[in-house]
Amino acid sequence: MGKTTLVNAILLILRAKKVQCLLCAPTGRAAKRLSEATGVEAKTIHRLLEAQSGTSRFARNEANPLDCGLLAVDEMSMVDVALMANLLRALPPKASLLLVGDIDQLPSVGPGMVLRHVIESKVVPVVRLTEVFRQAAHSRIITNAHRVNEGRQPEVPGKDIDSDFYFIDRAEPGQIADTLVEMVKTRIPAKFQLDAIRDIQVLCPMNRGSLGVRELNVRLQNELNPPRADEPVVEKFGWQFRPRDKVIQTENDYDKEVFNGDIGQVVRIDPVEREVTIRFDQRDVVYDFGELDEVSLAYAITIHKSQGSEFPAVVIPLATQQYLLLQRNLVYTGITRGKKLVVLIGQRKALGMAVKNNRTENRFSGLLARLLVRG
Repeated sequence: MGKTTLVNAILLILRAKKVQCLLCAPTGRAAKRLSEATGVEAKTIHRLLEAQSGTSRFARNEANPLDCGLLAVDEMSMVDVALMANLLRALPPKASLLLVGDIDQLPSVGPGMVLRHVIESKVVPVVRLTEVFRQAAHSRIITNAHRVNEGRQPEVPGKDIDSDFYFIDRAEPGQIADTLVEMVKTRIPAKFQLDAIRDIQVLCPMNRGSLGVRELNVRLQNELNPPRADEPVVEKFGWQFRPRDKVIQTENDYDKEVFNGDIGQVVRIDPVEREVTIRFDQRDVVYDFGELDEVSLAYAITIHKSQGSEFPAVVIPLATQQYLLLQRNLVYTGITRGKKLVVLIGQRKALGMAVKNNRTENRFSGLLARLLVRG
């Protein structure tokens, strides 16, 4: 849609005029993507505000503001009210603020709907990008994401047509799970030359159930990374961890500088020192066995947890048993996480239910009312 091009152009102009620009995003993966796209260092919001270990406070605030003329925040749909309040406290009075995001994605895990309410208040200038440019229009991932967002069913190619978007029809949850494992383990790696563990991400609407995160993680772990007799394993907090396992951080750890949603891979288990080493984006982080409640397996994660991330290939199971969470913004968010390939596996009825369901939850944080009064 041109979001990155526009942000790059704004930064280029302002930096040429010697304006100090700072970039940030809610998650480590989103910050890394922003850095790669702009060539300018981007930090997580927590790192930018210098989060204080063991507290919910930040070193950057009204008394110690950030040093910038412009602050750009990407993936704003993920930012909740409390984090936004702390960010604004640290913004110098004369600095400008550029918010970049997609209000059609899932709202933040934390309270509020900051981006949606800022836009609805009409107290700040808003630009909405609507044109799909020619090079992007060739991607069925992008065109189908827009179709879903407009309440239309995605277009699915025929069996023998090469595409970056597929829907595989399966009637029963057991069949869906079997096909999903086969696709991740064998068919996608063979056809698209992708690594089954590193490059393919299963995204689930729910945690529970036969198509939920917990059950699929155990099954995928055993298929993709079975235990080896000569390697140590550690069992903690309901999970078994093995070398090469894909894992996700489930809470912010300011001491380790690893944050909720960061995905890494186990590279070493030391049963003598009782330590597990996990690699996050080329950085090795050591966990004591007792700290493993901070991570869980990540062969499958929820679509909520995937926000702010992109993956070479995404596989999404869809079944009517997930009806409580079958919503348009959920499927839209899942589809937009895939860079090269998106595969939906499941029931057409479930996909239809999700696309038709555009009910967005109301969140009463008081932000919109305050903005309207001030506007």
